[in-house]
Amino acid sequence: MKALLVYPEYPLTFWSFKYALKFVSKKAAFPPLGLLTVGAILPKEWDIRLVDLNIHGLEDDDLRWADYVFISAMLVQKESVAAILRECRRLGKKVVAGGPLFNGSPEEYLPLVDHLVLNEAELTLPDFLKDLARGEAGKVYRSACFPPLSVTPAPRWDLIEIKDYASLMVQYSRGCPYNCDFCDITAMYGRIPRLKDTEQFIQELQVIYDRGWRGSVFVVDDNFIGNRVAVKKMLPRVIEWMKAHDHPFLFFTEASINIADDETLIRLMVEAGFKQVFIGLETPSEESLQECSKDQNRKRDLTATIRKLQASGLEVMGGYIVGFDSDDESIFARQIKFIQESGVVTAMVGLLNALPNTKLWHRLKEANRLELTASGDNTDGSINFISRMDRMKLIDGYHHIIKTIYSPKSYYQRISQFLRYHNPYGKQKISGYQVKALLRSIMYIGILGNGKTQWYYWRLFVKALLFYRRSFAEAITLMIYGQHFRKVAKKVCSR
Repeated sequence: MKALLVYPEYPLTFWSFKYALKFVSKKAAFPPLGLLTVGAILPKEWDIRLVDLNIHGLEDDDLRWADYVFISAMLVQKESVAAILRECRRLGKKVVAGGPLFNGSPEEYLPLVDHLVLNEAELTLPDFLKDLARGEAGKVYRSACFPPLSVTPAPRWDLIEIKDYASLMVQYSRGCPYNCDFCDITAMYGRIPRLKDTEQFIQELQVIYDRGWRGSVFVVDDNFIGNRVAVKKMLPRVIEWMKAHDHPFLFFTEASINIADDETLIRLMVEAGFKQVFIGLETPSEESLQECSKDQNRKRDLTATIRKLQASGLEVMGGYIVGFDSDDESIFARQIKFIQESGVVTAMVGLLNALPNTKLWHRLKEANRLELTASGDNTDGSINFISRMDRMKLIDGYHHIIKTIYSPKSYYQRISQFLRYHNPYGKQKISGYQVKALLRSIMYIGILGNGKTQWYYWRLFVKALLFYRRSFAEAITLMIYGQHFRKVAKKVCSR
C-alpha cells in the first residue's frame, strides 16, 4: 500500500514566523508532528511519503503515486485543505482525514472525504487499518475514551528533512486540568493530563539528537505543568540527559500562569534547558477572566508574576484576547498598558472567537448568537458571533492594539523592559545559526531597514551588548521577530 501524508499550508499569521525564517535559512517554523506520528502507526510494510505544503508544493505525480492520501489539519488550515481535496477529487484519490479540523466539523467533511478517522489516532487508526485490510473500511471511526500515551510511537522523523524547520517538536503530555470557556483542548483531550513515561520521553529526545538535531525543541503539551508532581519527577532525568549530551536543545513549551507558584518547578525547568514558556494571559480585566472561567489567572498581580518568571530565566510569551462580553471600550488601552508594562515582547493578541464544541460555543449557540464558522485565525479581524460591543468598535480597537504594540517604539520598549528583568540561567552558548541570524539582522534591519527601525535597532543592539550581554542572543532574536510581527500587523490592519 502506498500512503501519501499531506500537511496543508499554514496561512500567514503571527504564529507562522514567515518573515523571520529567512534570518535562519529555514522554510517553516514547525514540522507536522501529528502526521509523523500517524506515519509511525501505519503498517511498516507500507510505502509512505510525506508532503508538507509549507515546504514545497503538492504535485500531480505525488498524488498519482498514492493509493491513499492521509490529511491532518487544524482549523486555521481550512482553506488549504479545500484545495487539497479538490486535487484529490480531480485525480480520483481516496482520502483519509483526521485532526482538529475534521473533529470539530465532521458533518461538513463527510461528503468530501472517503474516511474520517477522528479523535486520537492511537485508538481509531488501528481499527480503520484492520477494516481496510479486510476490504471493509467504514466511513467514520470514533473513540469515546482517551488512549494512554504509552502506546504513542516515536514520530517518523525520516519522512522529512529536519533541516527545513526552525524547531522540532516532542510531546510529554496531553490534556489540561483547566476548562477555560473559549478553549477546545479539554473537549479534544480531556481534563486529566495523560503522560508519557520518563524514559519514553527521554528516548524521543535521543532520537532527534541521533538524527543530528541541535537547537530549539518545542514541547507541544497543552499544559506542560498540568501534572506538576509528575513533571518535577521527570525533569531531573532530563537535566541528567542534557548534561550528558552537552546541552544540545533549547526547550520552550506552553503552561498555565500558576507555574510561578512553584519555585522548585521553575528551577528544574530552567536547569533542564527551558528558555521560553507561552502563557494564556488573556486580559487584565478580572470581570473578563471570571466570565471565561480563567480562574488560575484571577486575583493575582499578573505583571509581577511575569517579572518573577523573567527573573528566573524564562522568557514569557503571552496570548491575549479582546471581545469578551465584559469588555468595554477601555479594554484596548488597558491591554496595551498591561502588555507594555510586563515586558512580554511576543504578545499574541486576538479577537475572541467561538471554536466548535467549546463551552463558549455551546453557550452562544443556545443564546442564538453564533453567526459564522470560526476561521481558526483570531487575528484576521473576523468574529463568528454577535458581540456585546459594537462590532466595528471592537475591530477598530483591536487594530489599535496591534498597531501600537508592534510599532517600532512600543516593541523596542518592551524588549528593553524584558532585558531589565531577564536573568538567563547558566552559560550561554552561541550556535552557528544564531551567528547567521545576527549577521542577517545587521544587514536587513540595521543597514537595509527603514530609518526609524534602524535607529531603534542600533540603540538596543549597543545597549544589549554593553549592559545585557548574557541576554544578547535573546535581544537579537526578538528584534528579528519584530520584523515579522510588524509585517503581519500591517496586513491584519489593512483587511
